[in-house]
Amino acid sequence: MVACRISGDNRNILMVGKAVPEVVLNSGHSMPMLGFGTAGVPLPPLDELVPVFVVAIEAGYRHFDTATLYGSEEALGLALAQAQRQGLIKNRGEIFVTTKLWCSDSHPDLVLLALKKSLQ
Repeated sequence: MVACRISGDNRNILMVGKAVPEVVLNSGHSMPMLGFGTAGVPLPPLDELVPVFVVAIEAGYRHFDTATLYGSEEALGLALAQAQRQGLIKNRGEIFVTTKLWCSDSHPDLVLLALKKSLQ
Protein backbone atom coordinates (compact mmCIF):
# COMPACT_ATOMS: atom_id res chain seq x y z
CA MET A 1 0.00 0.00 0.00
CA VAL A 2 1.22 3.50 -0.81
CA ALA A 3 0.17 6.59 1.08
CA CYS A 4 0.94 10.14 0.11
CA ARG A 5 0.79 13.35 2.10
CA ILE A 6 1.45 16.77 0.65
CA SER A 7 2.19 19.44 3.21
CA GLY A 8 0.62 22.87 3.16
CA ASP A 9 3.55 24.39 1.31
CA ASN A 10 3.01 21.90 -1.57
CA ARG A 11 6.69 20.93 -1.49
CA ASN A 12 6.84 17.97 0.92
CA ILE A 13 5.53 14.72 -0.48
CA LEU A 14 5.94 11.65 1.68
CA MET A 15 5.29 8.23 0.22
CA VAL A 16 5.15 5.22 2.49
CA GLY A 17 5.92 1.85 0.96
CA LYS A 18 7.30 1.05 -2.45
CA ALA A 19 4.91 -1.46 -4.01
CA VAL A 20 2.61 0.37 -6.42
CA PRO A 21 0.18 -1.90 -8.25
CA GLU A 22 0.62 -1.89 -12.01
CA VAL A 23 -1.55 -2.71 -14.99
CA VAL A 24 -0.14 -4.25 -18.17
CA LEU A 25 -1.17 -2.27 -21.23
CA ASN A 26 -1.83 -3.69 -24.71
CA SER A 27 1.64 -2.44 -25.66
CA GLY A 28 3.16 -4.75 -23.05
CA HIS A 29 4.32 -1.86 -20.88
CA SER A 30 3.41 -1.87 -17.19
CA MET A 31 1.80 1.36 -15.99
CA PRO A 32 1.47 2.31 -12.31
CA MET A 33 -2.17 2.26 -11.25
CA LEU A 34 -1.50 5.05 -8.78
CA GLY A 35 -1.40 8.41 -10.52
CA PHE A 36 -0.64 11.90 -9.29
CA GLY A 37 -3.69 14.09 -9.91
CA THR A 38 -2.98 17.54 -11.32
CA ALA A 39 -6.31 19.33 -10.90
CA GLY A 40 -6.60 22.12 -8.39
CA VAL A 41 -8.91 25.01 -7.64
CA PRO A 42 -7.49 27.53 -7.81
CA LEU A 43 -4.59 26.21 -9.84
CA PRO A 44 -1.26 27.61 -8.62
CA PRO A 45 0.86 29.60 -11.10
CA LEU A 46 3.48 27.78 -13.19
CA ASP A 47 6.39 28.85 -11.00
CA GLU A 48 4.73 27.16 -8.01
CA LEU A 49 3.20 24.16 -9.79
CA VAL A 50 6.25 22.94 -11.72
CA PRO A 51 8.28 22.31 -8.52
CA VAL A 52 5.36 20.34 -7.03
CA PHE A 53 5.42 17.96 -9.99
CA VAL A 54 9.21 17.67 -9.84
CA VAL A 55 9.01 16.75 -6.14
CA ALA A 56 6.36 14.15 -7.02
CA ILE A 57 8.78 12.62 -9.54
CA GLU A 58 11.52 12.65 -6.88
CA ALA A 59 9.09 10.83 -4.57
CA GLY A 60 8.60 8.10 -7.15
CA TYR A 61 5.46 9.03 -9.05
CA ARG A 62 5.59 7.84 -12.66
CA HIS A 63 1.93 8.28 -13.63
CA PHE A 64 0.27 11.70 -13.87
CA ASP A 65 -3.39 12.42 -14.53
CA THR A 66 -4.22 15.70 -16.27
CA ALA A 67 -6.66 17.34 -18.69
CA THR A 68 -6.77 20.48 -20.78
CA LEU A 69 -9.64 21.64 -18.57
CA TYR A 70 -7.41 21.38 -15.48
CA GLY A 71 -4.93 23.87 -16.93
CA SER A 72 -1.99 21.81 -15.67
CA GLU A 73 -0.67 20.24 -18.88
CA GLU A 74 1.93 22.97 -19.53
CA ALA A 75 3.28 22.85 -15.97
CA LEU A 76 3.52 19.06 -16.13
CA GLY A 77 5.41 19.22 -19.43
CA LEU A 78 7.86 21.73 -17.98
CA ALA A 79 8.31 19.58 -14.88
CA LEU A 80 9.03 16.47 -16.97
CA ALA A 81 11.67 18.37 -18.95
CA GLN A 82 13.23 19.66 -15.73
CA ALA A 83 13.19 16.18 -14.15
CA GLN A 84 15.00 14.79 -17.16
CA ARG A 85 17.62 17.58 -17.05
CA GLN A 86 18.14 16.86 -13.34
CA GLY A 87 18.57 13.14 -14.01
CA LEU A 88 15.46 12.15 -12.04
CA ILE A 89 14.24 10.28 -15.10
CA LYS A 90 16.30 9.05 -18.05
CA ASN A 91 13.69 9.74 -20.70
CA ARG A 92 10.03 10.53 -21.27
CA GLY A 93 9.33 6.80 -21.72
CA GLU A 94 9.58 6.30 -17.95
CA ILE A 95 6.52 8.48 -17.34
CA PHE A 96 2.86 7.85 -18.09
CA VAL A 97 0.58 10.83 -18.63
CA THR A 98 -3.15 10.33 -18.90
CA THR A 99 -5.22 13.22 -20.18
CA LYS A 100 -8.78 13.67 -21.34
CA LEU A 101 -10.49 14.80 -24.51
CA TRP A 102 -13.12 17.15 -23.16
CA CYS A 103 -16.74 16.85 -24.31
CA SER A 104 -16.66 20.23 -26.05
CA ASP A 105 -13.73 18.96 -28.19
CA SER A 106 -15.36 15.68 -29.23
CA HIS A 107 -16.69 16.94 -32.58
CA PRO A 108 -14.73 15.24 -35.39
CA ASP A 109 -13.41 18.61 -36.60
CA LEU A 110 -12.00 19.46 -33.15
CA VAL A 111 -10.50 16.18 -31.89
CA LEU A 112 -7.15 16.38 -33.67
CA LEU A 113 -6.61 20.03 -32.71
CA ALA A 114 -7.46 19.31 -29.06
CA LEU A 115 -5.12 16.32 -28.90
CA LYS A 116 -2.27 18.31 -30.49
CA LYS A 117 -2.80 21.04 -27.90
CA SER A 118 -2.57 18.48 -25.09
CA LEU A 119 0.61 16.98 -26.53
CA GLN A 120 2.36 20.36 -26.70
